[in-house]
Formats: sequence, structure tokens, C-alpha cells
Amino acid sequence: MRLYTYWRSSAAYRVRIALNWKGLSYQALPTHFLKNGGEHRAPEFLERNPQGLIPVLDDGGILLAQSLAIIEYLEERYPEPPLLPRAPEPRARARSLALAIACDIHPLNNLRVLQYLKSELAQPQDKVDRWYRHWIATGFAALEREALRHGDGRHLVGSQVSMADVCLVPQVYNARRFNVDLAPYPTLAAINEGLSAQPAFQAARPEAQPDAE
Repeated sequence: MRLYTYWRSSAAYRVRIALNWKGLSYQALPTHFLKNGGEHRAPEFLERNPQGLIPVLDDGGILLAQSLAIIEYLEERYPEPPLLPRAPEPRARARSLALAIACDIHPLNNLRVLQYLKSELAQPQDKVDRWYRHWIATGFAALEREALRHGDGRHLVGSQVSMADVCLVPQVYNARRFNVDLAPYPTLAAINEGLSAQPAFQAARPEAQPDAE
């Protein structure tokens, strides 16, 4: 397997965690967002993913985009160790919280949105940062309540690592990059701290990637 990735992409970070968790070897193919006008915009990359987004997984010629779709594919093809609970309710819950992060928090704060706010809409950096922190706070407040209802203090759902946790850790990493105060979210912070110490999560960290700067 080959993964088109970028060290600071939280979506690629999720997939790296999932691959590591399942013990799957892969070749990382760094695709820089800023160099050469953005390597994800190059014609050869757009042939692989017309959206021009990272990550893209190439599994023997099968090209897949969108991090959660990739993780679901890995879960179905390589079910052990699992990233989704077996029972229907917690299984749906894990998907729900993963989607809350990947669809409701992350898209408002990813690089292309922040760049558009700053360049096209001429917003100063302090207002861009306020935008980021507002949407993180809104999303994390809800996730904190969900973690208290459905997790065990070490995982967002139940008592095992799930797709939801795979999404949480990169989002917390990004929040810290923007100096978001995590004190109002002690459960999320504790879950993140415990998961981040696990080898599969450590190896996926941005600083551990070959293209880290």
C-alpha cells in the first residue's frame, strides 16, 4: 500500500493511525501543500484524486480518497484489530463521533479555509485565529459531553480504541497548535494523553513523518 500524505494534514494523520493500529505496512508518499504551488494541485495528483485533497490510499491500484472512507475500507478488509465496536449501538456511536470531528469541526478549520479567510476575504490573522478557536470550542464542548456519556475516560466510545479516537487525536493536536485552551475539556484531554502514548499513535505523529519540517 502507498499513502499520499502530508505531515501536517490531520486527515492523513487519521489514516496513518489506522494503518499503524492494524499493523499494515505502507509507503508514505509526501505531497506538500505549499511547495511548487501546492503539489496536491498538480495534474498528476489530480488524476489520482480530482478533489485535490490528501490523503489518497493506493492499495494495489485501488485509489481511495476521504479519510473516513479509507478507514472504513481498512476495517472491512483487515478487521483485526478492530476500529469499530461489534455491537450495533456503539458501532454507530463511534461513527457518529468520528463524523462530528471529520465533517463538523475539521472542515471549518482546515488549511484551505483559513487561507481563504486571510487572502480572499482579507481577514487579519487575529480574526482567523478567533474563527479557528470558536469552532474548536463549539465542537469540543459537544464531544466532551458525548465522551462523558459513552466513553470510559480513556476512549470516546466504550472501552476500546475506535474510529472516533483515531479522529480525536489529530484534532486535539491541531487545537494545541493554535493555542486552544483544553482546560474546559478534561475528558478529551485525558483521552488524548493516553492514546497519544500508544505506539500506533506515536508513529503517526506529524513530527515522526519523513516530510516533517
